[in-house]
Amino acid sequence: QVQLVESGGGLVQPGGSLRLSCAASGIIFSLYTMGWYRQAPGKQRELVARITSGVNTNYGDSVKGRFTISRDNAKNTVYLQMNSLKPEDTAVYYCNADRLVSTTPMRRADYWGQGTQVTVSS
Repeated sequence: QVQLVESGGGLVQPGGSLRLSCAASGIIFSLYTMGWYRQAPGKQRELVARITSGVNTNYGDSVKGRFTISRDNAKNTVYLQMNSLKPEDTAVYYCNADRLVSTTPMRRADYWGQGTQVTVSS
C-alpha cells in the first residue's frame, strides 16, 4: 500500500526555522513529483512547493525566498526547509506525490499524507 508520512511540525517563534520531512513507501519514489501544500483554518489549500523527479522546483508566491524543497531519492523522502517563519505560515502542511500514469486515457497517480501542524507564534 501507498503511504506518505509527514513529520517535523511543531511550535516555533516568528523568525525561526523548521524542517518538515515526508517519508514515502509503496511507490517508485524517483518517478514522482513531490509537493507540499498547506491549509489554514477557514482557507483553501494552497501550494507551498513542488519538486519534480528531475529536481526542478516551484514555489508559492508567499514563501519564495524563505522556503526550500529538496528530495533524497535514496531515502524516499522529501523535505521542506522553512526559514524566517511568520504567523501567516501557521497551517497544516500536507505531503503530495503525483505521477502521470497514462495519457490515453488520461490518468494520474495522486497520493496524500495525513498532514503535520505548524504553528508560528510568540
